[in-house]
Parts: sequence; C-alpha cells; structure tokens
Amino acid sequence: MSTQDAAKILVIEDESPIRKFIRLSLESHGYDVSEVSTAAAGIGHAMAEPPDAVILDLGLPDQDGLEVISRIREWSRVPIIVVSARGREADKVVALDSGADDYLTKPFSVGELLARLRVALRHSASIATSTADSVFRVGELSVDLCRREVTIGDESIHLTPTEYRLLLVLVSHAGKVVTHRQLLKEVWGPDSVYENQYLRVYMGQLRRKIEHDAARPRYLKTEAGVGYRLMDE
Repeated sequence: MSTQDAAKILVIEDESPIRKFIRLSLESHGYDVSEVSTAAAGIGHAMAEPPDAVILDLGLPDQDGLEVISRIREWSRVPIIVVSARGREADKVVALDSGADDYLTKPFSVGELLARLRVALRHSASIATSTADSVFRVGELSVDLCRREVTIGDESIHLTPTEYRLLLVLVSHAGKVVTHRQLLKEVWGPDSVYENQYLRVYMGQLRRKIEHDAARPRYLKTEAGVGYRLMDE
C-alpha cells in the first residue's frame, strides 16, 4: 500500500458537487484522488488501478452501490467507506455485512471522513504486514495476542474463553464498526447470527471487566442498531 500521504483514494459518487467536495478535501490532506460517477466505471477503475481505499455512494445511476461492494470483494480486501443519504440502521447493517468497512451518513464533516479514512488505511496496513505488533494497545487497555493476556494498566484481567474470543474479533477490526451479525457469526458460529441476546450479555460482561465506567465506555462503543466498535485511538 502507498504511504498515507500518497494513498490512492477512489471516489465513486454520482453527485458532482459532493464528488468535488470530497476530492478537494482529500487532496488538501495529501491524498491522491480519482473520481468516477457510475458503478461500472468504479468497478473498472478499481480493477485497472487498484486504490488504497474506496469512498462509495450507494445511490448510483446504473447499479446500487451494494453491487459495487460485492463485485470488488470478489478479488480485493481494499477498505470501502460508504457515504450515503440512506441513514436507516438496516441500510448500514446491509452495507457492512456486504463487505463495507465503514459507513457515513450524508451530510458528514470532513474531519469525520478523514478520521474514518485514516482508520481504514491503518487497519489495511496492519493486515498487509506480517511483522505487525502482536500486542494491541489503546489507552490503558493492552491485549497480548500471543500470550492471550489482557491488562488494564498494571492489572491483569481474567476473561472467559467466550469473552476473549469476542474481544479478539473486535481487536482484529479495531477502529471499525463490526455488525451484530458479524460478531455472532465469528464468536458463536453461523447458526447463532440472530441470537442478539448472547451478544448483549457478553458485551455487558466484557465492559464491566475492561471499562472504568461500563455505562460510559471508553473502548467498546455501541453503534446503535448496527454493532460495536473497539476504539483504536
């Protein structure tokens, strides 16, 4: 992948003013931006000149953006950030379950878009390198993936096997929202994707163990109706 200052970003957006706004905003922060206005052009560009990240609108004139996600996911794990006027929780869940890495509802701020983009690029880079640090750290939370040890400051935290698997999935997607369905599938298996009560119970237990105030979590954030996000900064 390119260094962040020269990361190649593909913007797939049919509304010219929004497309220009995104391009100018990203270019002013050092990104190399290409823009297209249709799904077909976006898929073709992603195949011909693989970007470091994709910013995708769902309401495209020729195909739904969900189809673009599915097509790109056939050959690439490039980060895909959806920016859409579709603000319903169900729309976010479908996009994320289809393979999007993050979801922003229009209108959005430049700062929020840049933050989500940095997270996506950082996560992509950590997957790409085989020398990634085996210890995840954020704030006082430390997760040693080799030793399977979790600490808050100097205090060792005992987690049950299920609690640890849940935390491990969140660590592997740190900074990104992970849907309820994704978490249930990865922690409890494909037969449990509708057992949201499992997730609520274990997330509550996990928060009580690693958060100073479980009612106002610092690390394990809720994305209402969609899933959870483990903060990475």
